Amino acid sequence: MKGIVVSLLLVLTGWPLAAVAQTQAAENICPAQLGTAVDAIANRAQFRRSRWGILIQTLSTAATLYSRDAQQYFIPASNVKLLTTAAALQKLGPQFRIITSVYGSQKGRLYIVGRGDPSIGETQLKDLAKQLKQRGVNQVSELIADDSYFPGDSVNPNWEWEDVQAGYGAPINSLIFNENAIKLVLSPQSIGQPLRVAFADVTQANQWRIENNSATVGKDESEFVEVGRDLWQPVIRVRGKLRFGSESEFAYVSVVNPANNFLQRFRQVLNAEGITVTKALVASNSQPQTQELAAVESPPLADLVRETNQESVNIYAEVLLRLIGKIAPIPRNNKYEFGLQELGVTLNQLGVNPNGYVLVDGSGLSRQNLVSPEALVQTLRLMANSPLKSIYRDSLPIAGKSGTLKNRFNNTSAQGIVQAKTGTLTGVSALSGYVAVANFEPLAFSIIINQSDLSAEDLREAIDEIVLVLTRLKRC
Repeated sequence: MKGIVVSLLLVLTGWPLAAVAQTQAAENICPAQLGTAVDAIANRAQFRRSRWGILIQTLSTAATLYSRDAQQYFIPASNVKLLTTAAALQKLGPQFRIITSVYGSQKGRLYIVGRGDPSIGETQLKDLAKQLKQRGVNQVSELIADDSYFPGDSVNPNWEWEDVQAGYGAPINSLIFNENAIKLVLSPQSIGQPLRVAFADVTQANQWRIENNSATVGKDESEFVEVGRDLWQPVIRVRGKLRFGSESEFAYVSVVNPANNFLQRFRQVLNAEGITVTKALVASNSQPQTQELAAVESPPLADLVRETNQESVNIYAEVLLRLIGKIAPIPRNNKYEFGLQELGVTLNQLGVNPNGYVLVDGSGLSRQNLVSPEALVQTLRLMANSPLKSIYRDSLPIAGKSGTLKNRFNNTSAQGIVQAKTGTLTGVSALSGYVAVANFEPLAFSIIINQSDLSAEDLREAIDEIVLVLTRLKRC
């Protein structure tokens, strides 16, 4: 998913962050000076109503260099994915793959059975169709989609309505197509005209009504785009502004009925391959006692974890959580547990303090998640000393180079040496990960801000300043 491009110009005597970093580059500091340097940022008047949670430790010895409310709970946003992916790698292994199967019966029925692969798109459906064609399948009396692998509701009850309609809050089920999101292309037209709204998949256009309250504006005006869907009827609402002559923007809304969305798309692919389908329906617990005719596998779990952390994809994280519970089930207290108990057992076996977090989802989308900076740093350190260390660390965005950090820390001392997971909700910003300090030893850190009325840009700038301070550490 395309994120919001954030400017990292630091308002500090009007200088950009890169200029400040260059000025400070020669000003290396001793560990004893770190507290004063971090406090000078966190104690600014603009943060007087905000809560900071910070922990900075050496990676090898766990020596604490700085701590501020590190054992207290904070809303972590997408930093939850650090816990989910660590548990998934520990429990399932990096080579684990998710299989989607098509079974056939003598009565001309086909059963497509999903097991939660979040990576399925047009390519995988075409692969299944070609396999069926090669097996001599030309006509199907009933195409049955079995969506029962993951029990419970497809939407987490702890998510907000505003999030559920967005592409990043898509439902989680057993048969996922294109991350259960509808992709829209928004393009500027002449000044004063509304944006042109087009469906990336043109076959979806006749299923929705567009309420377009957007506009094309002049080159000196600000840009923003907001897209959502009605929760009860097939209506997509578009508002915002794009400058005349600017490039098109992508936007996403969640599908309403994910299993049926998968089924109808697969039916279209089968027809295109010359396989006619008389009837198609979604069923639960069909349990076909038939022969497997076709199958596709997901990429290995290591790749799924990388996609989860690099691009902060919520549906990938939620699938990983449910797989943890599905592959190694334990008794559940309620139908919304989704695998959280097994996640806790796995992290406890790793050595993470179970009192350091309270989770209700695997992605961090819910504001009911609570995590301490201590628990995040524990997870980072323990994974860095595990056999899976390279896979886990390589899944994290690299400052100024990849993922959600591609446009942060550019041309600074942090570029290329910081690997960390981002997290953003309204009033919440977080960054937790590793720093390979040139003149010091490697660090693990977690920085979280909560309860703030400042913009996401302001919060990120302050966090980034603290990270730049860490790159200036030297042995003294």
